[in-house]
Amino acid sequence: MTRWTTRLPLAMSCALVSFGAGAATGPAGAASEGMLGFSTDHAALESSLEQRFDAQLDPADQSAWLKQMSSQPNQVGSPHDKANAEFMLAKFREWGWDAHIETFSVLYPTPKRELLELVGPTSFKAKLFEPPVQGDATSALPGALPPYNIYGGDGDVTAELVYANYGMPDDYKQLARRGIDVRGKIVITRYGGGWRGLKPKLAQEHGAVGCLIYSDPHDDGYARGDVYPQGGWRPAQGVQRGSVADMQVYPGDPLTPGVGSTAHAKRLALKDAKTVLKIPVLPISYADVTPLLQALGGPVAPAGWRGSLPLTYHIGPSTAKAHITVQSTWGQKPVYDVIAMLKGSSAPDQWIVRGNHHDGWMFGAWDPLAGNVALMAEAKAIGGLVKQGWRPQRTLVYASWDGEEPGLLGSTEWAETHAAELKKKAVLYVNSDTNGRGFLGAGGSHSLQHLVNQVAGGVTDPETHVSVLERLRAHMLVDGSAKDAKPEARAIAKLAAAGGDVPIEALGSGSDYSAFLEHLGIASLDLGFGGEDDNSGIYHSRYDSFDHYVRFGDPDFAYGVALAKVAGHIVLRTADANVLPLRFGDFSDTLDRYVGELHKLVDDTRKATEQQHQLFDHHAFALDADPTRPVGPPARDSDMPKIDLAPLDQAAKQLKQSAQAYQTAYDKRAAAGFNLPNAQRQQLNHLIGSMEQALTDPAGLPGRAWFKHFIYAPGMLTGYGVKTVPGVREALEARRWNEADHYAVVTAKVLDRYRAQLDRLTALLEK
Repeated sequence: MTRWTTRLPLAMSCALVSFGAGAATGPAGAASEGMLGFSTDHAALESSLEQRFDAQLDPADQSAWLKQMSSQPNQVGSPHDKANAEFMLAKFREWGWDAHIETFSVLYPTPKRELLELVGPTSFKAKLFEPPVQGDATSALPGALPPYNIYGGDGDVTAELVYANYGMPDDYKQLARRGIDVRGKIVITRYGGGWRGLKPKLAQEHGAVGCLIYSDPHDDGYARGDVYPQGGWRPAQGVQRGSVADMQVYPGDPLTPGVGSTAHAKRLALKDAKTVLKIPVLPISYADVTPLLQALGGPVAPAGWRGSLPLTYHIGPSTAKAHITVQSTWGQKPVYDVIAMLKGSSAPDQWIVRGNHHDGWMFGAWDPLAGNVALMAEAKAIGGLVKQGWRPQRTLVYASWDGEEPGLLGSTEWAETHAAELKKKAVLYVNSDTNGRGFLGAGGSHSLQHLVNQVAGGVTDPETHVSVLERLRAHMLVDGSAKDAKPEARAIAKLAAAGGDVPIEALGSGSDYSAFLEHLGIASLDLGFGGEDDNSGIYHSRYDSFDHYVRFGDPDFAYGVALAKVAGHIVLRTADANVLPLRFGDFSDTLDRYVGELHKLVDDTRKATEQQHQLFDHHAFALDADPTRPVGPPARDSDMPKIDLAPLDQAAKQLKQSAQAYQTAYDKRAAAGFNLPNAQRQQLNHLIGSMEQALTDPAGLPGRAWFKHFIYAPGMLTGYGVKTVPGVREALEARRWNEADHYAVVTAKVLDRYRAQLDRLTALLEK
């Protein structure tokens, strides 16, 4: 599973990204500013420590580990998945960590029978198989799961086909305008435009009896570049597997929402699991979908719906019926989380947690093992520092999660099991997932934005030999200057050009940070490189292999070392800082931006509503329609009342004042070398470490109480993609006006609690 727009082509990504405002205090990491959280003397020691850490990072280690760990299918429940966990356990112990494997039992259906065929007048039977390719040593190995979408429903259905483009809400609006009803039909959708799980969910909600999801070459095949093995992109029989669980309601084991799936946990009946779909779902290749698309009649698809296959794209219904059979074995499987700890010397009850998952859909060289071997390299180097006599002040917890691909299973179940301890002790979670050649991708809590910038400013990009920060800044500037640049890219470029911190992304979902950030309220980061590799063309397929990665990913593992440096330095600095390295003015600036976006959304929605109503009043839709190709008008939008965002405005204004006061007090203490009594320092760091929790509310978000963070959450209709200030934003987008007003008040109260805790921090610094 992955979620970075820089690491996936636009058509495969699904993030609606919000960015925080950059600081305007000069280049991050400038010597005059000092290292965030450190006294001058302590900063010099930290720099020396990081140099010794870097010296122990060997790309040959990552290459060897990746080759071994991707040598067999490693999906949940496979022998190699367990062997990889045991291999890492032995390595962590060898490097001096206190390590163990923590096992959870989760619902994990595996395919028993799959069939897709046309039953007349044209006959065709889909292969539903990825053949071996020349030059890929693992592509012919047995033991891998066939192409399937986990947590779809069982079923045996025969019905007409309808093509629904990406299968997103706007696509169904287009179908409705053309008088096409998907009730009782099998819907064909293509990957891209939004998260895969939304495609069958929306199909099911619109009455479809089955859903097919295919990879169009326009999005990740020959239209993007040479296909594997000649190039890195998806070949004709390549298939993207993946979860279709409704993880926007809750991730993790579908049968144990909110509690760890331990042996004695109370489990829901399968029929009551809200995240498991009811209709059969199959992922298929563009080779297998071609006869199905050729069987479609009805109107020609709109221009934006047409892919790159050599055929005319029609909407349907089909002239032939399709027959789908999906039968799974529904049972429990173990997931093996590898947990390694180094106890802190002076603050053992403050934890820095670092994670990456190790399970894949097939061999998983890029997703996830390229990130996992970087984590292992960090752990080895940290173990080397311990052997040299160093000890972290705070406790380090390194975790290699299992079961991420089906639905963030291992991380969620571990976090739910240890929720009380984590809320008391964890001050930071640092995640990675995929990794490749190119630009740094960084997202997370905006109180960590300055820390990321300082660290990135001190790590050299392997290709250009400038810092990875400055290369990222250049990338943002170029993207934002393009003629077809989106408004978001232009805004980012403007911030990057100011010369201060570059913005980091807000996090939605799609990887293992979700339970830490959005459920428990632990400040979190997600890191990785990409954008120049061709890994995304074989995403979740048989061809995500070691051979593919060393040709089209990161051939010399230079960016694996770069990831280990960035993540490792963040971990080390947080472990040893005099004062935890969070900066709350960055969050306040970002919140101002989000509130401004909400005002713009209100204004734009009002203008669009008025414009639509004028078009109806002037019969414009009817007069504009081609009588020979009838397209009906859209549904008339409801009237829009006055929306009251004043509570948010006031909360944001007051938070800015408090953040400025904190920064003034912090700067004075930093200039004095953080000369605080030990008890005062401990209290200060405890409060800083729990600040993110103040942005949560026990009641959670509307309709999905598992998600408790009121600033960051995955969108209900964006999948992995983030919705910032989600209670208000999603209510506005769904035209639930009373709910928008309500959550403006609720969110303001959350922000007021955050501000009150920030004021307590300031008072401690001013003592």
